[in-house]
Amino acid sequence: MRPPDAILDERALSGPEAAERLAASSVLMIGAGGLGSPALAWLAAAGVGRFTIADGDVVDISNLQRQVLFETADIGRPKARAAWDRLRRSHPEAQIASLQKRLGPDDLAELASRHDVILDGSDNIATKLLANDAAVLSGKPLVYGGILRWSGQLTVVAPGSPCLRCLFPEPEGAAPMNCAEAGVIGALGGVVGSLMALAAARLLCGIPPGLEGVLLIVDALRAAPRRFEFARDPDCPLCGSHPAITRLRYSGGAQPACAAP
Repeated sequence: MRPPDAILDERALSGPEAAERLAASSVLMIGAGGLGSPALAWLAAAGVGRFTIADGDVVDISNLQRQVLFETADIGRPKARAAWDRLRRSHPEAQIASLQKRLGPDDLAELASRHDVILDGSDNIATKLLANDAAVLSGKPLVYGGILRWSGQLTVVAPGSPCLRCLFPEPEGAAPMNCAEAGVIGALGGVVGSLMALAAARLLCGIPPGLEGVLLIVDALRAAPRRFEFARDPDCPLCGSHPAITRLRYSGGAQPACAAP
């Protein structure tokens, strides 16, 4: 028998109050690719009222095996605009803005303040750390996802929780890696992107997603998800006892952009 809180969570996510909350909510989606595509599709279908989609890349034929918002006719088009077109056709009631650019510190500081939840589906560590910093400094929750080869990961950074800098201290000297270089199984993006949408929906409905301080690792080869718990680092430069990061700036570091431990 399921515990009572699970039943309450289901009602909170499926009743009229949830629909009203979702319709009044806003999501900033950073990256419209392998993670952003399924996350956007599910959140738009759930009835989220307002989106901003930021992506500075264009659709390539190699993207089509995992970036489910796009089709052959979109090759060469900006991803943010192609995602805007697709979602507007399916969900004309939603307010959708597209930014065809890679976000900088000033952009992200302003956008974070105007949205309820930030989703990071980017493909480089500088943007991921920037999204993390924007979430912590603005007091907004961040849903982080990553995929690489056969492995994916997911966590939530919420006010008061450990942040990505606690989980991924910046190594020096290592070479960054991304999905385009290392490869990724397309369906894995659908799995992790859908989990990101679910975590965001819970946040927007006022239900803690239960992933604060937890890295959920999806091992597609062994079909065995794992949970890795991590704590706030007292020496974290962002959320530690004596923070050194007090404003948004690009960060270095070489943690893989679609990191999968």
